[in-house]
Amino acid sequence: MNELRVDGLQVRRGARTLLQVDSLAFAPGLVHAVLGPNGAGKSTLLSALAGLDAGSCAAVSLHGRRLADWPAHALARTRALLLQDHAVPPGHSAREVVELGRYPHRRRPHPDEPRLAPAALQRTGVAELAQRRYESLSGGERARVQLARVLAQLQPHPQDAAAARWLLLDEPTAALDLSHQHLVMRLLRELAAEGLGLVVVLHDLNLALRYADRVAVVAAGRVDSAGPCDAVLQPARIERVWGVRCAPVHDAGAAQTVRQFVFS
Repeated sequence: MNELRVDGLQVRRGARTLLQVDSLAFAPGLVHAVLGPNGAGKSTLLSALAGLDAGSCAAVSLHGRRLADWPAHALARTRALLLQDHAVPPGHSAREVVELGRYPHRRRPHPDEPRLAPAALQRTGVAELAQRRYESLSGGERARVQLARVLAQLQPHPQDAAAARWLLLDEPTAALDLSHQHLVMRLLRELAAEGLGLVVVLHDLNLALRYADRVAVVAAGRVDSAGPCDAVLQPARIERVWGVRCAPVHDAGAAQTVRQFVFS
């Protein structure tokens, strides 16, 4: 019962329905990509999965328990959310920002607490920025520091039960150059292989095709399709949902495996 799932979710703003999901499940140990056009409801879904929308908490369950029934401090130790924008007061170093991720653990520090923030910075490739002021960093550097923060947040106490941790990310590659986009996506695959649950909102279909295990396509406030990446990301569906034509480029060693799409 380590999965994260949605059943009968409806998010409304006034008379408008922003998102409606009948049933959708995410399994730990996999990279799940959420795809769709602008305004389709991707970020709304991620907010609901994170428990940020109080009205949605009864429709979302984690480890078989409704989010509405989770104490806030326990939820913060079990799932972390990486948004696109982060307001950080000036004067903090990159390391101090990462250490903020340890706040939910303040009552029960990890035996290796002083090492956790540096280790997270090392893993996201920004260890050399630890003493730099956060406001002096580039957009891409800030994005990787914030990723280090949520990695630190999800580091469990050694005596905690071995339940899966979940990381929810809203376009984590948006501010990154090409090299660092792939660095982050490779890291997400490593984390999934370690048993973490990953749900990541992406705009780049080729990144999803290369790194995701499963995808959910959201269109006009509903889940259009969900399943294994190769099965869902088909040219006909891409043209219908995004309104663009594409041609698949197949892997030379496996004629049925799509390596990337070329758009026209």
